[in-house]
Amino acid sequence: MGGSTLQGPSIDWVSLSPLLVLLGGAMVLLVVGALTPLWPKRLYALFTAAVATTAGVLGVVLWHQVDREGPTTLVKDALTLDKMSVWLLITVAVALVMASFITDDYLRREGLDGPEVYAMYLLAAIGGVVMGAANDLIVLFLGLEILSIALYVLAASHRKRIESQESGLKYFVLGGFSSAIFLYGVALVYGATGTTNLRKVLAAFAATTGLENSDEALVLAGVALMLVGLMFKVAAVPFHFWTPDVYQGAPTPVTGFMASAAKAAAFVAMLRVLLGALPAWSDDYRPVVWVLTVLTLVGGSVMAVVQTSVKRMLAFSSVSHAGFMLVGVEAAVQSINPSNPVTNDGSSSVLLYTLIYAVLVGGTFAVVTAVGRTGDGATDLAGFRGLGRTKPVLALAMTVLLLAQAGVPLTSGFIAKFNVIAAAVNVQSYAVAIIAMVAAVIAAFLYLRIMISMWVADAEAGDDAREPVRVPALLGVTIAISVVFTLAIGVYPSPLLDIVP
Repeated sequence: MGGSTLQGPSIDWVSLSPLLVLLGGAMVLLVVGALTPLWPKRLYALFTAAVATTAGVLGVVLWHQVDREGPTTLVKDALTLDKMSVWLLITVAVALVMASFITDDYLRREGLDGPEVYAMYLLAAIGGVVMGAANDLIVLFLGLEILSIALYVLAASHRKRIESQESGLKYFVLGGFSSAIFLYGVALVYGATGTTNLRKVLAAFAATTGLENSDEALVLAGVALMLVGLMFKVAAVPFHFWTPDVYQGAPTPVTGFMASAAKAAAFVAMLRVLLGALPAWSDDYRPVVWVLTVLTLVGGSVMAVVQTSVKRMLAFSSVSHAGFMLVGVEAAVQSINPSNPVTNDGSSSVLLYTLIYAVLVGGTFAVVTAVGRTGDGATDLAGFRGLGRTKPVLALAMTVLLLAQAGVPLTSGFIAKFNVIAAAVNVQSYAVAIIAMVAAVIAAFLYLRIMISMWVADAEAGDDAREPVRVPALLGVTIAISVVFTLAIGVYPSPLLDIVP
């Protein structure tokens, strides 16, 4: 075949501009960073934050474009440009700005300053955005791998701590298994339908009056395997076993990014697959989603309260939050509408939760980063003891963020939890709604333990000899933004509720 007959897909470069900005930022950090001496203090972080902010602003432009022209597909149906994908882009951009600010002083404190970690953040962000915008199962898998490989490297990036190396290795091995399982599920669905495009998979099931028994078995096995892969990424019980070790061993700023951006991307991808491609099989996977939701709610909350390391507590807390987001997914699955399968209260409540949780968990891990001190090892409850006396403003900020995670009224956490539970009630999933409320009460005990350690616990011998907690400028800005957002949305949520897709 002659080269003149090859025709590539038409590409809307403007719609792809946020991804190109993130990629360009990563390349600049890697290439220019490698060819120049160490940049001045804070410049790596500020450059990364500027790239993320630019991508977020372009996301707002695309939001208005979708408002005017409606959703569309890009690069020959490989990606979807709609409000869900743009919402994820903005959420990831927010998580990226917070992570870069938190990482700045951390790297210098640990003697690790350089551009590599920031470049990995940007590449992970690209993978997450591609995951959420994917209109094809192969593209979704590529996004998943870009995100995952960057996170494996980030988890192991603290070269002076053996726990970080161990964390990266565990995540790599277990994540590799989950990716393989997901890919096997994709292969089985392709075997039954002859396509990996989400819309064509949906059309194949809609046009089929009855699949052959062998094809039906292929699809069910494929759906099951894809569900396992996605549930691993969101840390749903019983696929959560990697979470506590990886969260504890990874550098604290990386843990915050992992809990916010990666979880948001995985949930949006889950909504895309379950609601956008497989609504015809909802009767088959709905009971599985229901059981996993209940296990995650109860398991995350109960396992969190018996931990002594604050990072492990927050790891199991993130499992519990994944349970609340699964409440929204379960509600979305219950209310599947074949004519418009991706728009309902359940999916909207999940998207709202991802943004609120990204800001919440970013601020929380910013405080943990400060309290971890040099060596990043003082992240048990003893490390927080007496923080209310030595750093009252920092302790107060942490208290606000913990109360929000517990779902106390007048905080953004309450709005997030209320919306997913309301979505469940609207589709008459009363059992899940009740279990979610009970789980929230159990999890509140965990946050109370951290607050007691900060404000009430008596000083012990040697406390005065510990390295003092420092709050550098960018870290303080991150915590302040997180607290202000948490309280503002808790008191006046309507601006956010009005725009969530």
